Amino acid sequence: MAKRGKKYQDAVQLIDREQQYSADEAIDLVKKTSIANFDETVEAAIRLGLDPRKNDQQLRGAVVLPHGTGKTQRVLVFAKGDKAQEAEAAGADYVGEEDLVNKVQQGWFDFDVVVATPDMMAQVGKLGKILGPKGLMPNPKTGTVTMDVTKAIEEVKAGKVEYRVDKSGNIHAPIGKISFDTDKLAENFKALVDALVKAKPAAAKGTYVKNTAVSSTMGPGVRVSTSTLNLK
Repeated sequence: MAKRGKKYQDAVQLIDREQQYSADEAIDLVKKTSIANFDETVEAAIRLGLDPRKNDQQLRGAVVLPHGTGKTQRVLVFAKGDKAQEAEAAGADYVGEEDLVNKVQQGWFDFDVVVATPDMMAQVGKLGKILGPKGLMPNPKTGTVTMDVTKAIEEVKAGKVEYRVDKSGNIHAPIGKISFDTDKLAENFKALVDALVKAKPAAAKGTYVKNTAVSSTMGPGVRVSTSTLNLK
């Protein structure tokens, strides 16, 4: 394991690694232990009681954070005709058809989120091996394959984040920037957890939300007590 610097070691001393804090307390500690000289992203890590190897226990979706992510998202929309015009009017950064499919195939990636209308998916499907590994492939489960392109664009611009359980049953998602007030980060965090609880697969057994933690880009993780989250 790489040796951590003095700033990181000093930051770790402020955290009781055995203790589980309330969301507000944990986020306060994340802010206090931020060691970078840039506006770090605050990320939530949530361990779920799922076995993603089973089809009925896979989980993927999206949630609009009440206070956004602090990041300006560049939206690429694959649409044609009236829907292309609608996407442009809604504030999409790039709108196109086969021309943009070809551009992406040639290595263009100046975008953060991809939205597509269903009738474009035959062409967009050609980009599966390119967009898939980057987590950019449009998907109905995350609301990025839709005829309502206005809603999709507005949600992304408002702070929509996608989540997907990994092979170990974990969810990792950004909940804002270190410059956000503690209460706003806490509300974003709770909105993410609530969305995961609402999306709980019927096949999930036992404890669903097992462990949660928050951290900044360069800082140490802080455990959050699930008993303080009012899980339903």
